[in-house]
Amino acid sequence: MIFSKQLYFLIFFIALFISGCRSGSKPSPKSEIESAAAVPSPNNDFFQEISKEIGLIFKHSIGEEELSNIIESDGGGAVFLDYNQDGFIDIYACSGMWIEGFIKSEKPAEVTGNKLFRNKGDGTFEDVTKKAGVGGPWYTMGVSSGDFNNDGYPDLYLSNYGPNVLLKNNGNGTFTDITKRANVAGGNECSIGATWLDYDNDSFLDLYVGNFLEFDPGYKYYYAPDGFPGPMAYDAQKDVLYHNNGDGTFEDVTDKMGITDIDGRAMGVGSADYDDDGWVDIYVANDHTLNYLWHNEGGKRFVDYGTLSGTAFSQAGEATVSMSVDYADYNGDGLIDMFVSDDTYCSLYENMGNGVFIDKGIASNISMAAAQFVGWSSSFMDYDNDGDVDIFKTNGALKHLYGQEDQVFRNEGNGKFRDISLELGEYFHRELVGRGACIGDYDNDGDLDIFIMNLNDYSVLLRNNKGNLNNWLIIKLTGKISNRDGIGSKIMLTSGGKTQTAVKKSTTGYLSQNDPRIHFGLAKNIMVEKIEIKWPSGKVQIIENIEANQILEITEP
Repeated sequence: MIFSKQLYFLIFFIALFISGCRSGSKPSPKSEIESAAAVPSPNNDFFQEISKEIGLIFKHSIGEEELSNIIESDGGGAVFLDYNQDGFIDIYACSGMWIEGFIKSEKPAEVTGNKLFRNKGDGTFEDVTKKAGVGGPWYTMGVSSGDFNNDGYPDLYLSNYGPNVLLKNNGNGTFTDITKRANVAGGNECSIGATWLDYDNDSFLDLYVGNFLEFDPGYKYYYAPDGFPGPMAYDAQKDVLYHNNGDGTFEDVTDKMGITDIDGRAMGVGSADYDDDGWVDIYVANDHTLNYLWHNEGGKRFVDYGTLSGTAFSQAGEATVSMSVDYADYNGDGLIDMFVSDDTYCSLYENMGNGVFIDKGIASNISMAAAQFVGWSSSFMDYDNDGDVDIFKTNGALKHLYGQEDQVFRNEGNGKFRDISLELGEYFHRELVGRGACIGDYDNDGDLDIFIMNLNDYSVLLRNNKGNLNNWLIIKLTGKISNRDGIGSKIMLTSGGKTQTAVKKSTTGYLSQNDPRIHFGLAKNIMVEKIEIKWPSGKVQIIENIEANQILEITEP
């Protein structure tokens, strides 16, 4: 179903009229809060900040007022998911908390925690955390969503400082913590990134968890202006690969599958079939050490092709402070490329089709603009629906609560990008300490909106006001033989003689996950000539002659 912003305003004014006609009733505090949430009219900005107006009020916490250690610096993430399957994407946002011994300051009076916001379908949100049972207490770094039991409802995996948590979606608006039975808590590691994937194509989603470092709250040796010891002051923690047994339990198959993580301090983790061999691969963005590209050898084992593929290091041949990874075909050649954000130049890895990538960060004009900031979450997105994927990047200082402007790089269609952030709205003049971000069409109007997590500060929802001036198509996949989410599917869409290629992903950007539906900008084309889907099962499905400007549900045959 497609909704316009005008319809939202009509619904809102009707609701006001009805409530005004009720005589003799005094509104409760709850109804006052709910009635205060209203969708603001679009202004002239391409992206308009509307968080508080629509009831989306979330403040991330590190557990104290100022940064005092490296763990506090690295949260937090968020996910767009349709937890109640009503057709509107909801938001789950992660927060830290005060922990005795870990944080030196006094316990704050304000209680913090993770939150789940239900999309009410009228452009506003309501906090349903308590009802859903998903608030914590946990010190959560990131979140990833996947339907691990194929029951049609997305579940949540929380990467925590301390034991991780798997929340099973009960399908009735509530979740149940099944971590112990599922055997996916880990130990007392600091897990940051995680990604769902079906690495053996058995139709059940498996889980790769990226672990960071052995944090010691008592360790103090460092150069004072740095604020606190950096990552290389601590030993690395080994990543973990869990195999889904299909019965609600998981098995640790890390060693069995050849995952030999000796010195990686994982930050962002992502998965996609980069070489189109039918088996999903894993990329790990590590902090200060070389990155991993775990090539899937037919579901039987993984081999690190990071160095051989050219994706372990930056264009300067250095290991960087890598934060996140995302996948897309940015140049329209049918091959899946990667963008890896870091604290300097970032890397745009162009897929050459033979298992090798070339870093085009400088050649694409991204690196010089990106190097002015510390990049965290980065995602490919076609923000203006012109058929070429652009890049959004959050920025923020590493060791201090110093804000920086976020960035949007527009794909010029010739292998070049241009930083047009300041042209897109007032928000991009603000300096915030950005971390995670998720991207999706929250109001089902055909263009992509952005939810941004800011460290120890309020989150931001940027509504896209102008992207749907061009045409679009959004695809929702449902697997039958493959995993229910269709994660790992490859989609090739042809419109106006131009073919776009995308993959269905789990985790996207830093500690976060985008809209589970796949979005395509179609420029001025009103028809899609063909959609070809290669499912993880190996089935190939072709659909032809589809009208633009709709949310299309496709089920695996």
